[in-house]
Amino acid sequence: FHNLQDELDLTDKNREAMFALPPEKKWQIYCSKKKEQEDPNKLATSWPDYYIDRINSMAAMQTLYAFDEEETEMKNKIVEDLKTALRTQPMRFVTRFIELDGLSCLLNFLKSMDYETSESRIHTSVIGCIKALMNNSQGRAHVLAHPESINIISQSLRTENIKTKIAVLEILGAVCLVPDGHKKVLQAMLHYQVYAAERTRFQTLLNELDRSMGRYRDEVNLKTAIMSFINAVLNAGAGEDNLEFRLHLRYEFLMLGIQPVIDKLRGHENATLDRHLDFFEMVRNEDDLELAKRFDLIHIDTKSASQMFELIKKRLKHTDAYPYLLSILQHCLQMPYKRNGGNFQQWQLLDRILQQIVLQDERGDDPDIAPLENFNVKNIIKMLVNENEVKQWRDQAEKFRKGERVLCAWGGKRGGKTDPHSVIQQRAAELCTTFPFVDKSCFLPSSTFYHCQDSQTLFSFSYSHYTSLQGGSISFPPPPPPPPGGPLALSSSHMSENLPPLPPPLPFSSCPPPPAPPPPPGGPPPPPGAPPFFSMGMPPLSTTTFSSSGTSLKKKSIPQPSHPLKSFNWAKLSEERIHGTIWNEIDDLKAFKVLDLEDFEKMFSAYQRHQVGVNSSTPCWDGFCSLDSAKSVLGEKHNTDCFPSLLNYTQKEMGSTEDLYLSTRKVKELSVIDGRRAQNCVILLSKLKLSNEEIRQAILKMDEQEDLAKDMLEQLLKFVPEKSDTDLLEEHKHEIERMARADRFLFEMSRIDHYQQRLQALFFKKKFPERLAEAKPKVEAILLASRELIRSKRLRQLLEVVLAFGNYMNKGQRGSAYGFKVSSLNKIADTKSSIDRNITLLHYLIMIFEKNYPDILDIQSELQHLPEAAKVNLVELEKEVNNIKTGLKAVEAELDYQKRRMRESGDRFVPVMSDFITVASFSFSELEDLLNEARDKYAKALKHFGESEGKMQPDEFFGIFDTFLQSFAEAKQDLENMRKKKEEEERRARMEAMLKEQREKERRQKKAKAGSISEESGEFDDLVSALRSGEVFDKDLSKLKRNRKRSGNQGLETSRERVVTKLNY
Repeated sequence: FHNLQDELDLTDKNREAMFALPPEKKWQIYCSKKKEQEDPNKLATSWPDYYIDRINSMAAMQTLYAFDEEETEMKNKIVEDLKTALRTQPMRFVTRFIELDGLSCLLNFLKSMDYETSESRIHTSVIGCIKALMNNSQGRAHVLAHPESINIISQSLRTENIKTKIAVLEILGAVCLVPDGHKKVLQAMLHYQVYAAERTRFQTLLNELDRSMGRYRDEVNLKTAIMSFINAVLNAGAGEDNLEFRLHLRYEFLMLGIQPVIDKLRGHENATLDRHLDFFEMVRNEDDLELAKRFDLIHIDTKSASQMFELIKKRLKHTDAYPYLLSILQHCLQMPYKRNGGNFQQWQLLDRILQQIVLQDERGDDPDIAPLENFNVKNIIKMLVNENEVKQWRDQAEKFRKGERVLCAWGGKRGGKTDPHSVIQQRAAELCTTFPFVDKSCFLPSSTFYHCQDSQTLFSFSYSHYTSLQGGSISFPPPPPPPPGGPLALSSSHMSENLPPLPPPLPFSSCPPPPAPPPPPGGPPPPPGAPPFFSMGMPPLSTTTFSSSGTSLKKKSIPQPSHPLKSFNWAKLSEERIHGTIWNEIDDLKAFKVLDLEDFEKMFSAYQRHQVGVNSSTPCWDGFCSLDSAKSVLGEKHNTDCFPSLLNYTQKEMGSTEDLYLSTRKVKELSVIDGRRAQNCVILLSKLKLSNEEIRQAILKMDEQEDLAKDMLEQLLKFVPEKSDTDLLEEHKHEIERMARADRFLFEMSRIDHYQQRLQALFFKKKFPERLAEAKPKVEAILLASRELIRSKRLRQLLEVVLAFGNYMNKGQRGSAYGFKVSSLNKIADTKSSIDRNITLLHYLIMIFEKNYPDILDIQSELQHLPEAAKVNLVELEKEVNNIKTGLKAVEAELDYQKRRMRESGDRFVPVMSDFITVASFSFSELEDLLNEARDKYAKALKHFGESEGKMQPDEFFGIFDTFLQSFAEAKQDLENMRKKKEEEERRARMEAMLKEQREKERRQKKAKAGSISEESGEFDDLVSALRSGEVFDKDLSKLKRNRKRSGNQGLETSRERVVTKLNY
């Protein structure tokens, strides 16, 4: 029974289950298997020899001649039977197959395939045989032990057969998860790079990932297999617990442009594919965050050479490594350089050396294929360490020589009782205890001298050397002085609730501050030749300013900053235009009483401090370290035609049987109208599906039955009979029965008195409600928006604060302003903080409002009609209203004409249009009155804000405020996002220690689970299936999703490089 279990290649768990069966059940299984093995009728196909011979002959024959379709089908059946046998036959079949070198037979077939075979199903079946062999523990071990098996399997990626590619990728992906398989796969991809003449490794995979195949199912399956392979190769093997390896290998894919391809793959909307894409991006974000934490940052822009250099420089600035960094840069400057990109190989060599330094472990093993052979980083560093130690101890020996005489003289003074040699030995023993790596012989006397020094000197040396080794010989600058306010100023609660920490002192902070600029002049100098009373008996101009209306403007006493600030690029209103505007009601001096000007000076100092923005390692202002400031407003205009061109209709759409009948009698028809015009007219009539008489009656009765749609009336107006048409038709009126359809229609319509005017009046009547409904909301938007701007108290308070800050920032002619043009509002965001470039003056204003003027934050509720008013062009609106007025007058004129003439039976023009004119005139007068009111209110709004009437249209004026409110809302959301991100990062930091042990435990369990695969049968298929579905990454994916969910619920975008600076290599 033990032998039977060995034949079945059962796992330990299944062995135990079989042993637990009742004895009679065991006997039944044993007898069944024994009978099957001893069956005399067993075919030759039950032995592997048959399949190996047939496949060898197939490999030999395919080099001589091509297989036809029947032969190909037969050969494929042989390989398929072998695949089935490897999965279902007892263990001795697999053992025999291995002993007969069946694997080499399959690999040789793959190597010798011609093009036709490689694109056939035979190729897919051979790969399936290898996969079936690997589903067995012995077979899998044999495949992995073969020196070329994985390399040869990878060559099958060259085929265009999608099923073959998927099978190869599944094998390679699963091998990544098997112990000692990951590095073989990387070696295979390097081999394939040479085999397929790729420019770089993984190039074919990325090309396939981006290519469209045609069939949705095949395309999604292949792209899922590629993404599962990429995730396996990134996160298995060395990628399980080696951040540097994952970053290194992922960078290869990013350089090949995988990120835009992933964004494109989202369009397939396939759940399995999306799972692999999510895992790739989430692990990438985790790794980027982990790398940034090493530098105490939230994010590192790896596309920015300047930022990465600054981080390296900052980390090495005060270390012994800094001179070597300078040396590296100096030698890089001397590297060969050509404009055409030649001589890049030297840079490639430098890149490969750095890769090996970063990736090679302490044993000298490379997790990836070593780019440089026989390059052992550990040995080279050990040589450099020994070299430095030898130099160091030589210097110490020289000091000992100099101290020899001192020690000997000291011993002589003690009467020769002290042996210098024993003193040295004692000190040497102390040093060897402190530094085990120091050779004791270094301190023993040489043949010519003793290493002598007194005990105090020796002790000070040992202590200083110990501290230098512990601390790395780093010279730190003295700490900066504490901020004002004593120790309390450094408390975390105080910092979080009040002002941000003070910036580091400027390089010239020891110098006295520059002298304050002279106060702005009180007024312009008098013009040449001015009367002398300007300087006599009058009070100085600096105390009071007179506007053009004679109203005096009080001199502003604006606080002066202690040092120059950045300027606010506003458009200042002249003083003579202040009277009668909102600026007369605003007193910005009140705002200075509640504003924190000291904090404002720090944020917007003209002195440029060290700027590193989002990725700065300097403590960020109030924790706001990340801001996506790139906002764009896109607009598209679509010009659509309400009515399709009549020429686009085909002859099939002519419709009625009468049309078809007439078309067969074209030779006998009489037509005097232009051919193209007549054809278009016939098409229109076929769309109407009415006879000429029905159309005539509808026009006479003013379409009371609603037979004629608006668009059809518009088209009928294009076919009004002209004078020349009428004259020709009159000449042939006796041949009316022979007339073509278009000619007869025009002839009959020309018999209606004032046909064109009737048609125009009917069209105007049907179109009037629609035109009125379009114009009225536009007029109301201007009226209501103008009222809201004039009445808004929140807007007035906002302008007051902006005016205060602008006067505080600006000097000279641009300062001491009483008001500014509204267009300046959209320049607030252009002024950036000198501490954090991502904080603008607009962000700062919002923070001030939150603290001191919370009511202003809801300013949009008072200005609800601005967005609609910003879309209205007043010139076009007035033109449309005038057109409606002209149309009404034309209808009234036609009505007067129709009232004076004798009406024929059925003519309903006068009663219908009389009622219409009565209602329409009243509605239009309301619209006209509303427009006049809107004009007046808009003119008052312009004057209210000091803008010139007639120079600014409503869409421009209201658009300024609408754009500002949008920027205001976006900046408010930015601040909220930054606050939430700060809270999330703090929460992450608190949980990091708790989760670290759990992560290690899960990794160990995962590695143990992967290790068990080599001892279990059938597990390879399960592993391939789990890899295909993404279940193999489920635990990691769910863990990453939990981390993301906390920030996702708060509206954060945690994909730092994809959102802030999205990688698009």
